[in-house]
Amino acid sequence: MCIVLDPGHGPFTAGKRSPDGRLREYHVNAAIAKFVQQELEGIVTCHFTTNGDRDVPLWERSQFANQLKASLFVSIHANAYGSIWNAVSGIEIYIAPRASKKSHLVAKAVQAQLVKKTGRLDRGVKTGNFHVLTRTTMPAILVEVGFMTNRVECELLLSEEYQRKCAKGIAAGIRSVL
Repeated sequence: MCIVLDPGHGPFTAGKRSPDGRLREYHVNAAIAKFVQQELEGIVTCHFTTNGDRDVPLWERSQFANQLKASLFVSIHANAYGSIWNAVSGIEIYIAPRASKKSHLVAKAVQAQLVKKTGRLDRGVKTGNFHVLTRTTMPAILVEVGFMTNRVECELLLSEEYQRKCAKGIAAGIRSVL
């Protein structure tokens, strides 16, 4: 079984950072993706959409997963509400508007495990017309592991301990539906 892990955005994507600039979204996403790979080692083969040397276009990410004939696509992100500090917080997962049953199952399982492992607010599973969800041919989810515009969650996102908790939640959810 093959899973594609997508550390959302890229290291040079403009604006994808905390209001104070300390957190760059890609770096958090990439760290969590690597920890997910470690958690799933020996169970599935994980491939990454990027190695961090450039911003990979969305079409290239979905094409890569489709060509691999992956069993699952997981895009990992840190959320934002505007560009200033605010109180919006929590974890949410997106699936395509016409997502497969498997996408629904994976999303619900990962959401439940992420909330359990991190103790953060459950914002639920939602639908979104995101390219990586609508242009991939396998079950796909887009995970938002916290808000980088929330001071508390920003600090959590910067910590390896929280990144590992997120990875454990993502991996536990995936394992529960394999």
